[in-house]
Amino acid sequence: MSKSRIDAAAAISVMDLFTIGIGPSSSHTVGPMRAALMFMESLPARPVRVRCDLYGSLALTGHGHATDSAILLGLSGHSPESVDPDAIPAILRAIRDDGRIQAGEGWIAFEETRDLIFHKGEFLEAHSNGMRFSAWFDGQGEPQVQDYYSIGGGAVLPGNPQSDTPLGHNIVQPYPFSSGAEMLAQGEATGLSIATLVLRNEGAWRAQADTDAFLDSVIDAMSASIDRGMVQEGLLPGGLKVRRRAMAIHQRLRLQRDALGPAQIFEWVSLFALAVNEENAAGGRVVTAPTNGAAGVIPAVLHYYRRFVPGADRDGERRFLLTAAAIGFLYKKRASISAAEMGCQGEVGVACSMAAAGLAAVLGGTNGQVENAAEIGMEHNLGLTCDPIGGLVQIPCIERNTMGAVKAINAAYLALQGDGRHIVSLDAVIETMRQTGEDMASRYKETSLGGLAVNVVEC
Repeated sequence: MSKSRIDAAAAISVMDLFTIGIGPSSSHTVGPMRAALMFMESLPARPVRVRCDLYGSLALTGHGHATDSAILLGLSGHSPESVDPDAIPAILRAIRDDGRIQAGEGWIAFEETRDLIFHKGEFLEAHSNGMRFSAWFDGQGEPQVQDYYSIGGGAVLPGNPQSDTPLGHNIVQPYPFSSGAEMLAQGEATGLSIATLVLRNEGAWRAQADTDAFLDSVIDAMSASIDRGMVQEGLLPGGLKVRRRAMAIHQRLRLQRDALGPAQIFEWVSLFALAVNEENAAGGRVVTAPTNGAAGVIPAVLHYYRRFVPGADRDGERRFLLTAAAIGFLYKKRASISAAEMGCQGEVGVACSMAAAGLAAVLGGTNGQVENAAEIGMEHNLGLTCDPIGGLVQIPCIERNTMGAVKAINAAYLALQGDGRHIVSLDAVIETMRQTGEDMASRYKETSLGGLAVNVVEC
């Protein structure tokens, strides 16, 4: 299987990297829902029947990641950005009870056991997260067929296994960069910070006021996921009987406000990440940052900046996200953010690298120190596997986000102790991650065929 076909020279926007959706997975829930919706919107007329075949990691861990629910929702016309999480159970129940999907004013036949097939152990050629949709029309024997690939972070690539069309926007940016070296060179030549480079590049798509409004919506959605996660309790869905912990931890930490030392601060950071990822595991609304499986790292570190750094403000929060986005762009262009390709180093590892860069920037770091922070954040996540028990984003994923957030803060402060000069470059560590991901056995890449997934008995 080849890596995601993203043109290294293609422009990527912050709106591609940060999207507001639902849990539990950007690649296995958000992406498939978008693909199903895209397929339905591409059809010339309402079909009499539709079918979806799932391959690779989607087939192996799709049930645990709610891929089946996502497909049904997308075929019904729902998007991850707008669907009401509280309405999802009723929508799914109606489809399964009636054996049909409502499409506009009409209905489409859909029997889940016949029309949603998990091909476990089979892979499409282009990517390990493959889907094949088919639609039949009245008076037409052969169906209309289209392949889609969920390539990480909720992004979807339509095509066929032989397509070599790269993913990217045909946009000309004023300060393009496709490597860490080019990013630093642009900053050196212009005197601009990394955040400003990204903000100016976003101007190729829209006015700055619109970019600011988008960033504010992302910041607010991240905060809302933390707030909601800290007041929910009970068991998470999926059968592992994992109990939510964020509410109890929050109540305990609130009683210790007068004893706020370094250990307590890290406990708060862990709580923020825990709250987000418990929400994600429950199918709540979170921000892909850059994926759902790693959705807690950046919000936790951003919340650390807001709560514990003197002088923190909304402008700083925007600069944090813009800087983090610059690092995310490099991983998408030069490797992948898909755990099905890279293991969890491509999710929590990338989120840690992004968050470290963002924090270093708002703490006053130079471009060189920011790049160093991003490098440190990934260097110590290299080789991290993705081995979810039962195919669920609960163990080890939730706690893994707390570790990623704490590592990011450590990486930022460590980088700020230097002058930006260091031996291992960000480009070198991204290439190392890519090579490691390609060498990693598939059983450690979101298939639940190795690691903790087979060595821990499901409750």
